[in-house]
Amino acid sequence: MSPAAYLFPFLAIVFWAGNVIVSKMAASAISPTAITFYRLVLAIALLSPFLVRPIWRNRDAIRRHWWQLAMGGLLSMALFQALSYRAAESTTATNMAIVTALIPLLTAILSAALLGDAVTLGMAVGGVLSFGGILYLVGHGDIGAVLAQGAHLGDVLMLFAALAYSLYGVLLKRWRMAIPAWQSTYMQAAFALVFMFPLFLALPAGTATLDAKTVPLIAYAGIFSSIILTFFWIQGVKLLGPNRCAIFINLLPVLTAGLAIALLDEPMRAYHVIGGGISLAGVLIAQTVQRPLFAVRASLAR
Repeated sequence: MSPAAYLFPFLAIVFWAGNVIVSKMAASAISPTAITFYRLVLAIALLSPFLVRPIWRNRDAIRRHWWQLAMGGLLSMALFQALSYRAAESTTATNMAIVTALIPLLTAILSAALLGDAVTLGMAVGGVLSFGGILYLVGHGDIGAVLAQGAHLGDVLMLFAALAYSLYGVLLKRWRMAIPAWQSTYMQAAFALVFMFPLFLALPAGTATLDAKTVPLIAYAGIFSSIILTFFWIQGVKLLGPNRCAIFINLLPVLTAGLAIALLDEPMRAYHVIGGGISLAGVLIAQTVQRPLFAVRASLAR
């Protein structure tokens, strides 16, 4: 495998880190519903000249899977994005990235629960570590404070966003739709736009303004996050496989923290390093230690 192949998932994560920064910038400039709606409009407009004809030729397959595409669009492009933008109003970009990096672990846990996949030793140990790390992070170094007072709203919303995207990944694995990746992405974006449209119409006046501050944020979200990031990730999965690409998600908090310090003047605290490090270590263990948990129990029993 050429080393250049690893650039695809790496660059995808770079653009993903940029998207977290844009989400934070957008929090004070535009409604989460509005930027989610506008980014979908922009992405669909740019992709339509290339995909409308192939989708029309493949309409029978798309018609058979329309409800799976609709559910995928709801989870990955409407719910995940809107919750992420809402979370940015009350948490830091670094926290958002650390919670987002839990997606591979959450996907593995949901796969075990919903698809009957084997529970591995890595999932058990990594899950406990990651949960402890997140508690330490959102409690700013005091786990007791989280248990007593609860977590911040932004961190909770970001966790729900990560769960929505993890469920999306599990459902894709279960459905195995025979539709090319770009056509599937386009149709999911179209369904997500349908879901967001009534919410967009209900927005209060002044919360969906297009101006010199919001247009660049929408452009990044619609072009770099929705199209270029997707292209790099699809190419990475094609060349390296999903498991190798998933490991690159561990870089997301590191890259996001660097950008947040440089562009947003966010401080880097000790609890970010300790809690985030423990959480990411748990994710890495879950991804790499694949020994079945019950096999371990059986050997100990003997």
